[in-house]
Amino acid sequence: MLDQVRPYVLLLARIALGVIFLVHGAQKFMNGLGQTAGFFESTGIPLAAVVAPAVAVLEVVGGIALILGAALPVFGVLLALNMLGAIAFVHLANGFSVGEGGYEFVLALAAGTLAVAFSGGGALAVDTLWQRRRQPAAV
Repeated sequence: MLDQVRPYVLLLARIALGVIFLVHGAQKFMNGLGQTAGFFESTGIPLAAVVAPAVAVLEVVGGIALILGAALPVFGVLLALNMLGAIAFVHLANGFSVGEGGYEFVLALAAGTLAVAFSGGGALAVDTLWQRRRQPAAV
């Protein structure tokens, strides 16, 4: 039974994580990249004016990639590294609890993204569909 349910659970996890990243990236654009860069600078992130748009693009494109199940290992690692940066520069000093600005939510995003990225993506993942098309037909 677990083998039958697993692809659909991974699909749901992929979509949920992807939507979270997509929305957070879109918010960076909607709030203004200048404001995002200013916040990044206030937290000590180097080259904040360069990093802010890069992170916004990564979160939007990476979120879409997760939703589609495309290039999962690449975007999974990049998004997890993004979350580790958020932990190091923003959340670590606030402790664990998300209610106090801590790192528990960002750590969960990093772990969940890596788990999905290296799971094959589940049902309807572009990566899986692409691999099936590339495999020669069995004789």
